[in-house]
Amino acid sequence: MLYSMTGFGRAEENINDKVFLVEVKSLNGKQFDLRLILPALLKPYEFEVRNILNETLERGSVECIITIKQNGGAKPVVINNEMLKAYYQSVMEIADELNADTNQLLAAILRLPEVVVNSTEILQEKDWHQFKKVLQTALEQISLHRKNEGNVLENDLLQRITEIETHQKNISILEPLRRQKIKEGLQKVLDENVGKENYDTNRLEQELIFYIEKIDVSEEQVRLSNHCNYFRSVVKETSKSKGKKLSFILQEIGREINTTGSKAYDSEIQKLVVLMKDELEKAKEQILNVL
Repeated sequence: MLYSMTGFGRAEENINDKVFLVEVKSLNGKQFDLRLILPALLKPYEFEVRNILNETLERGSVECIITIKQNGGAKPVVINNEMLKAYYQSVMEIADELNADTNQLLAAILRLPEVVVNSTEILQEKDWHQFKKVLQTALEQISLHRKNEGNVLENDLLQRITEIETHQKNISILEPLRRQKIKEGLQKVLDENVGKENYDTNRLEQELIFYIEKIDVSEEQVRLSNHCNYFRSVVKETSKSKGKKLSFILQEIGREINTTGSKAYDSEIQKLVVLMKDELEKAKEQILNVL
């Protein structure tokens, strides 16, 4: 089973006098790259939040936005002066351009996130444990999304491998005919330019055998079959993260296809090689999204 790196998860829950909201989205990426936005109340737990996200999502470009809305009675607060000034300056510039009313501007800015913050409140241990459940719910949603996307990728990738194997079987049918065409072509050239009676037919047979062995593609076809079978077996493995491994296998498949093409010296086989390369490139594009 494959998992995609693309997904989205969201969870929201009331805990005591707070509303916890977690939104997580991820896209494909070579490593685990996290953009984390969380309120000051959760800053002491940032390292643990990052670890939870890393262990669950493993790889991809991830954005996690966590917000906490405060309900209930009044609590000691402070005003974030620098943020208020930044908001005020930006909004005033826009208001001037639009010739908008600014009478209620300050009141509106005071309601923006992180402008007014609790000065002394610390997230209680029991609330932290409750929050972790909210975070876990969001991660379960994104994991389910990744799994569903992975099923689509798996079907597409296995179809690409099947197409490559189909073209490979057609090459194996053409291979004996190619040898005969090479032999007949060389004999025709010698007969026309040297004369049948002027060359040693036994020596010709030896040279033909040597030449055909040099351009033989049977070893490449055997290795290609093995790589395709290995690709399927890795797809069925229970581990979640295997995109890099599958990418390496596709590189080996490409190497055998390229070698087959360089040895072909046959237009029909070359056409099949082109079709195989086309399927391989499509598979490489899809594998970039696999976890």
